[in-house]
Amino acid sequence: MPEELEGLLTAEGQALLAGLRGHDPVNDLAAATALRRTHDARLVAAALSQTRLRQRAVAKFGAADAHRMYFTPHGLEQSTRASVATHRAQRFAAFWPEAVADLCCGVGGDVIAMLRAGLAVTAVDRDPLTCAVVAANAAALDLADRLEVRCADVRDVGGGGLDGVFVDPARRTARGRVFDPESYSPPLSWALDAAASGAPGAVKVAPGIPHEAVPPAAEAEWISDGGDVKEAVVWFDGRGDRVRSGARRATLLPSGATLVGRGLPDPAVRPVGRYLYEPDGAVIRAHLVAEVAEELGGGLIDPTIAYVTADELRATPFATAYEVTDVLPFGLKRLKALLREREVGILTVKKRGSAVDPEDLRRRVRPRGPHSATVFLTRTSGAPTMLLAAPARVEPPAQT
Repeated sequence: MPEELEGLLTAEGQALLAGLRGHDPVNDLAAATALRRTHDARLVAAALSQTRLRQRAVAKFGAADAHRMYFTPHGLEQSTRASVATHRAQRFAAFWPEAVADLCCGVGGDVIAMLRAGLAVTAVDRDPLTCAVVAANAAALDLADRLEVRCADVRDVGGGGLDGVFVDPARRTARGRVFDPESYSPPLSWALDAAASGAPGAVKVAPGIPHEAVPPAAEAEWISDGGDVKEAVVWFDGRGDRVRSGARRATLLPSGATLVGRGLPDPAVRPVGRYLYEPDGAVIRAHLVAEVAEELGGGLIDPTIAYVTADELRATPFATAYEVTDVLPFGLKRLKALLREREVGILTVKKRGSAVDPEDLRRRVRPRGPHSATVFLTRTSGAPTMLLAAPARVEPPAQT
């Protein structure tokens, strides 16, 4: 594999990749047959494989970067989305470190973001191909002047003596996803110790990390992008002035809105009001629904369900608002009749606290008509309930 990357970095390899940029993978066989008449078969295979990876990478890195970068299948799968990496790099830069070590750097998504944030980066990985890829990516994006790449086991490097430390333990093996944190590579306990030695330090973890697994001296941040929770980060600050020990934070991209917990008690349960608010997934993961409910002047529809209800419509970046038109006990016949009566043909089904499969429900009610609606399958005070609603829009204040 390193030899294949070397071939792609030659003038011949670069010309092949440039010619394949708009290539449709459906035509791989025909393209391979034609190109092998004038190019080495291994180089053609490498170029076609890299083209497919670049096309998949556009969703994470954007077309401008993805079509200049190099990837491995595993590296692309594990890489951080550019928007998330940029947010984290900017937060690192705000701590004022001059240099950051990216331990388990992968193909360099975080490395690139930190270099662009003005940081010098030492990228460490034990896989020679991965090290070659991250170096090639920095060079392709004209960022190599502040990058040092070390091919080594991160446990032999550690975090001591560095201004900042970022660790992204591998949570997948050839057998699939790893769920035991001590089976990560390196183990989560080692990663947390290494990050705690930095000033600052951070560890990328799965969004499902138990809150009790976060060290008391650290801050945990859950990050969503476009409404999808992408990851969590455990932050340390050796200087002690930019991380709130024990704090929980939710950050929403692309807006950058961030919410920090204040240790509020669970909101009270109340009847469904005129509006229903669906908190962002990062807010829910960070256990900050109470903070959102207080901001909205609302309460919960059920003690175990993360939907907030209120009688007043208020603007918030941390939840999506819906105007409730109907509150009904769960029943397919009743729902089907109501949708037919209102000529609803576009039905969005959301669920929380319900075992009903949304696609199965949509097939059974067979919505038809020109109108749209959203149905929430949930519980209110323990009872299975259907809430029919429509997205609510907060009007901007009138100009005077």
